[in-house]
Amino acid sequence: MPEGPDLHLASCYINKVCSGVVFSGAVVKSEVSKNPEVPFASEAYTICSESRGKEIKLTLSPIKEEKVKENVKRGKQQNTMASNALTLVFRFGMSGHFRMTSEDEIPKHAHLRFYTKEKPRRVLSFVDIRRFGSWEVNGSWQPDRGPCVMFEYEQFRANVLNNLSNKAFEKPICEVLLNQKYFNGIGNYLRAEILFRLKIPPFTQGRAAIELSVKSQENSEHSLSKKVKVKMENPDILELCHSVPLEVVNFAGDYYEREPLEYYSVFSKWLQCYYVAGMKTLRDSNGRTIWFQGEAGPMAPKGAKVPKRKYLIQKQETEENDAKSLVVKPKIKKTKKSLVQASPQKSTKTVVVKKKKQSKELPSVRTGQSVEETISAQRGRKRVVSHDSAVKKQQTPTRKQKVVKEEVKPKIPRTVDPMRRTRNSKAK
Repeated sequence: MPEGPDLHLASCYINKVCSGVVFSGAVVKSEVSKNPEVPFASEAYTICSESRGKEIKLTLSPIKEEKVKENVKRGKQQNTMASNALTLVFRFGMSGHFRMTSEDEIPKHAHLRFYTKEKPRRVLSFVDIRRFGSWEVNGSWQPDRGPCVMFEYEQFRANVLNNLSNKAFEKPICEVLLNQKYFNGIGNYLRAEILFRLKIPPFTQGRAAIELSVKSQENSEHSLSKKVKVKMENPDILELCHSVPLEVVNFAGDYYEREPLEYYSVFSKWLQCYYVAGMKTLRDSNGRTIWFQGEAGPMAPKGAKVPKRKYLIQKQETEENDAKSLVVKPKIKKTKKSLVQASPQKSTKTVVVKKKKQSKELPSVRTGQSVEETISAQRGRKRVVSHDSAVKKQQTPTRKQKVVKEEVKPKIPRTVDPMRRTRNSKAK
């Protein structure tokens, strides 16, 4: 799921590819998307972007104000072009992102498209495979979301420390970090990396974990310079919520413009805990999987099922399939004469089962003999046919052939003589 660093990188990407580019026409929405239509059209407009936490805002600004055209035939006025700037607030959901491509290479799941005025035209597309992402026309930042952890650090820190008495901080720290009211921009992989670096069990009470991390630095008996040094070497949990997302922005800025596989390969090398082999996993009360090392903490759900790691299962299956493809399967030959079974693992003798053949050679028969002779033996019975009877058998048609060749004779109804009945009755 895209988190604060991913949306900031997407905003930087939009500003870079749209710099000096003029867009034209209407904003096109896909037929599949359930998001609202964008009532905007202009002969020339520009696009700029900014991000805040897990939200991104696009501003469509017309270069010139289009005049209101009057439909003389109907006697009505109709605005054919938008004259004011329009804002779109995007939330990426699970798989949302932006791509600038040529008109012939529009991605399959592009649900909102902005066309350039140049020829050949290019298209800026909002791509969302799972369709969990959304946009709001003329929207603004959600009021329920707190300050951005990356670019509004002072406000973010004050918002958390001033509201520690809130009931929301009584939950486990792994669930508190996903509360966008206080940690706007933190997601699943960031919370795992932050708790792993501080060695905090994920199911420790949120208030206790934050207070312990912050007070351990404030109560240190060092000079100001040493306090700064200690703070840089051992940051508290709120500082890591600010610095860890910026690490992603710094190392992944160049790779976001390239192919997604190349970006994720670099991103996976940066991860220390999330989706790393050897780490433990549990599901919190919201059903989200938390990755950690060591003990889970006193607030861990009892009897919680450990979620299956799909990537490990897929890896094992591929390894098994590769191993199976290398093994030579035993060849089984089925013929009328023989049945041979051979297996490469064990050396077994081939078993050959042969059917008994009937001798085609006719036995010597006495002259004049035309009757079939039956000879019974100890291991079966053989039927010996004389030469004359064999020839006769070939000439005589079978029963089925007789039925076909015989003409069907019509059945004649049986008639009864009425005088015969009267005679019989008189005789009695």
